[in-house]
Amino acid sequence: MIGPFHLPIRMDTFHVVLDLGGTFVFALSGGAAAVKHRLDLFGVLVVSFAAANSGGIARDMMIGATPVAALGDWRYVVVSLLAGLLTFYCYAFITRLSSSVLLFDAAGLALFAVTGATKALTYGLGPVGAALLGMLTGIGGGMVRDILITEVPVVLRADLYAVAALAGATVVVIGHALNLSSAASSSAGALICFGLRFLAIRYNWKLPVATWE
Repeated sequence: MIGPFHLPIRMDTFHVVLDLGGTFVFALSGGAAAVKHRLDLFGVLVVSFAAANSGGIARDMMIGATPVAALGDWRYVVVSLLAGLLTFYCYAFITRLSSSVLLFDAAGLALFAVTGATKALTYGLGPVGAALLGMLTGIGGGMVRDILITEVPVVLRADLYAVAALAGATVVVIGHALNLSSAASSSAGALICFGLRFLAIRYNWKLPVATWE
């Protein structure tokens, strides 16, 4: 059983790259949202770091992977801060790369959903727990980002957000159960998650909303 006094299990290079990629694009989304709300440099860096690492910190704490990667591995801090600085000083260029901050958010959601599920499986969680933790990893950073800039979190606005993350994480879990290549199932899961989120943004797909009339 993995506990806080055990040495952390190392993820393979492919999934570390995915995790750092998710960190970078979520930091971009956090930084862009902070600049849009006219925060100062410190505020932009704080929101960038929080958006990039909150989901991963929650994941690592839940599975006992301590010290958490965001604080125990300098690369996560550096990637987060570099993305924040890039957004602060090159905001006009960043916004031209994408029609919306939501696309950076969708990319981060996809990458974190699959790496979260993969790390959960590595630490011995069952399929249901791994899928749910993958979803939490994906949505955590976006929720904290939106709270910091005083917006209702995207995940609560009836968009296909958590559903997309859960779908991507589930693909990873199914691939693991079928003994498929981890890289292949992670790539497929990320593509499905991003595709669902992108289509939801493009075509305004939403979950049903409660009515009181």
